[in-house]
Amino acid sequence: MCLLPKPAVPGAPSGWFPSARGVLLWSPCGSLISSSYEGKLQSEALKEAISQVVADAKVKPRKFTETVELQIGLKNYDPQKDKRFSGSVKLPHIPRPKMKVCMLGDAQHVEEAERIGLDHMDVEALKKMNKNKKLVKKLAKRYHAFLASESVIKQIPRLLGPGLNKAGKFPTLVTHQDSLETKVNETKATVKFQLKKVLCMGVAVGNLSMEEKQIQQNIQMSVNFLVSLLKKNWQNVRCLYIKSTMGKPYRVF
Repeated sequence: MCLLPKPAVPGAPSGWFPSARGVLLWSPCGSLISSSYEGKLQSEALKEAISQVVADAKVKPRKFTETVELQIGLKNYDPQKDKRFSGSVKLPHIPRPKMKVCMLGDAQHVEEAERIGLDHMDVEALKKMNKNKKLVKKLAKRYHAFLASESVIKQIPRLLGPGLNKAGKFPTLVTHQDSLETKVNETKATVKFQLKKVLCMGVAVGNLSMEEKQIQQNIQMSVNFLVSLLKKNWQNVRCLYIKSTMGKPYRVF
């Protein structure tokens, strides 16, 4: 729950606060308990669409666990003129457990990565790439995300050039105080929204081994976060669809 001071709005009905982010409802103690964001995405319609996606997948089962994707269409945005947004949010449930993560580590982190079965590279392995654009591009394609030790992250631009950054996969810092396993799970639970040259995007928000309620919670958090990034909030959302990897899309907004 988001705890923010209750604003004073002269003449406004008690507990309500109109803002650029929609209408916020505040409790008497001053905590935010709901917003009009949630009202835009109808819970029942979303629940029904998730059930349909799950039911369709059962009719034609696949030999792998299908991912549930949220597809977004935007409007009233000009990617050439408007500021391109970018933001990440950690979801309550890991949408892609098999997401491939690589640790770019010092000796201690390499040892820890070996212990938990995590792919890893040390500084010597990175040096061998010699800033070769093709090799760095290949590395970026091989993994969904990277983690790096403090001593290594400072050397990334010098060792690899801008390749990982261009791919939107610059490593996340891991200190020796962090649990590497926890950091990996946090990375797997994080989804990124980034406006590029087109007004549509898709993010993984769940998988069909999850409970329907968990998929719903992930979708609601993803959508609310996305809307908070948009300059006109819901006025910039043209449509929202959900679908499984091999299934057909269902419109939820």
